[in-house]
Amino acid sequence: MTPDHLLAGLHIAVTRPVDQAQSLCSSIEQHGGTAIAFPLIEVSALDNYQAFEQQLIQLADTDWAIFISTNAVDFALPRVLEKYGQLPGQLRFAAIGHQTANALSPYGINDVLIPEGRYDSETLLALPEMQNVSGKTIAIFRGVGGRELMAETLKTRGARVYFAESYQRINPQKDTGLLNAQWQQNKLDAVVVTSSEAMRYLLQMAQNETWLQHVTLCVNHERIAELPRQLGLKVLVAEAPGDAAMLQCLSKLVKSRLVKHHD
Repeated sequence: MTPDHLLAGLHIAVTRPVDQAQSLCSSIEQHGGTAIAFPLIEVSALDNYQAFEQQLIQLADTDWAIFISTNAVDFALPRVLEKYGQLPGQLRFAAIGHQTANALSPYGINDVLIPEGRYDSETLLALPEMQNVSGKTIAIFRGVGGRELMAETLKTRGARVYFAESYQRINPQKDTGLLNAQWQQNKLDAVVVTSSEAMRYLLQMAQNETWLQHVTLCVNHERIAELPRQLGLKVLVAEAPGDAAMLQCLSKLVKSRLVKHHD
């Protein structure tokens, strides 16, 4: 990617986990912006895998394994293979998006059902293969907690659903002092938030802080925009998933930056 001035003069905080933030931070810098790493989610292994191992016993009788994230693949599959030696032959695979499907590939799993357009639970659930699940057993591989929508919807369609939770997410930040300090120095224009969980952490920590009223929150899904909009905050939604769409979203701020001023 050749350097240009798409994001010239913008200071942008990126709240993704450290390893997932690297490509976007590099792209921001290459386009003339300044990236501020402010991870709001840290992914780690579980303290105890007993419950997860217990769930794996059912895998031999499971029809579909749905992977919610690349982390779900990375933390779960080595343990699955350790237990079974190989993946049960009847198992079919679905993933929330292309990146998660790609993470399955090194394990020899290439026939993966993925949604088209938006990469989320709703779009995956809309696929024909997910309609006709009455009597099927479905495993949802994910981190501890998370949305219940997929499981609830599949159950109403007659499936038996269980979770295989193989990692946990924590908020590594104690407060938003760093972001406030950047804003005080006129060095914070936008905060990129690409998960509902990270948005909750941000709003909990910064709920009454002045800086939050003045920056723009750039998100990649309407669902993530709901809560900050209710609070009257400035929100922009990228038109598609992925870094390229997020860069386009951020570029809209360059034009408005000239009128931005705070006391």
